[in-house]
Amino acid sequence: MKKRIAVLLALSLTAALPCTVMAEDTAEEATEAQETDADAQDEAAEEKSEGVMTYQEYMDADLDSEVTVETYVQAKQSWWEDKATVYTQDKDGAYFVYNMACSEEDYDKLVPGTKIKVTGYKAEWSGEVEITDATFEIEDGEYVAEALDVTDLLGKDELIDHQNEYVSFKGMTVEASQLDGEDVAFLYNYDGSGSQGDDLYFNVSYNGETYTFTVESYLCDKDSDVYKAVEGLKIGDKIDMEGFLYWYEGVNPHIISVTPAE
Repeated sequence: MKKRIAVLLALSLTAALPCTVMAEDTAEEATEAQETDADAQDEAAEEKSEGVMTYQEYMDADLDSEVTVETYVQAKQSWWEDKATVYTQDKDGAYFVYNMACSEEDYDKLVPGTKIKVTGYKAEWSGEVEITDATFEIEDGEYVAEALDVTDLLGKDELIDHQNEYVSFKGMTVEASQLDGEDVAFLYNYDGSGSQGDDLYFNVSYNGETYTFTVESYLCDKDSDVYKAVEGLKIGDKIDMEGFLYWYEGVNPHIISVTPAE
C-alpha cells in the first residue's frame, strides 16, 4: 500500500511538472510582452515631428516666446468656456498646459496617454513654467509615465528639474497646520478659509523639513479617493503619495494619491 501511494505521489509530481514549466513560461512571456510594450512607448515618446522642439529646446526657450511641443496627456485638471488645462509629459520631461483652446468634445478625447501637438507661449507664474494661449491637435501615439520617486530630492536644487512630472513621495510624515490656534491635519484653502469642495492643503515632513502639498479640487474633487484620504489624515501619520510636481513660490505638488506608508 505504501509503495502504491509512493508511486501515485511520484506520478502526481511528474504530471505537475509541465504545468509548472508552462506557468513559468507564461510569466516570462508576460514580462517580455510588458517590456516590449514599454520599449514601444519609449520609442513613440522619442519621435518628434519637423518643427517640434525637444524638451531641452523648450526649456532653453525664452519666456513669452512661441513654442511647439509633442507631448502626452497624463491628467486633465479642468475645462471651462472652451479652454482646457492639462498635465502632459514625454520621456524627457513634462509640460503644464494652461487654458488651451479646446472644445468640450475634444476635451473628452484627451484621455491619459493621448499624444498631442501643442503650440502656444512659454510663460511663468510664481515659479511655475507653463504653456499658455495654446492650440493643439491629436496625433497617433501613446505614452503613460510611471511615477518617479523624488523623495530624496526634496530640499535640493535638482528637484525643479522635474517640474510638472508625475512623481512619488515615500515615507512622509503628516505635520500640523494651524486653524484658529489649533493643530489640524489639513486645511480647506491655504488659509483654512474654505469648506469641503475647495482645495485641500496639508503639511508633510521629510528629513526634518516641512513642505506644503495640495489636492487641487478641479483635478481631484471632494468625491475622489485622494480627497477623502486627506480628510481622514491624522497628525503623525506616515504616508506615501503620488502627484504632479507643480510649483508655486516653491514646490507645491498636486497630489492624486495618498496611501499609508509601506
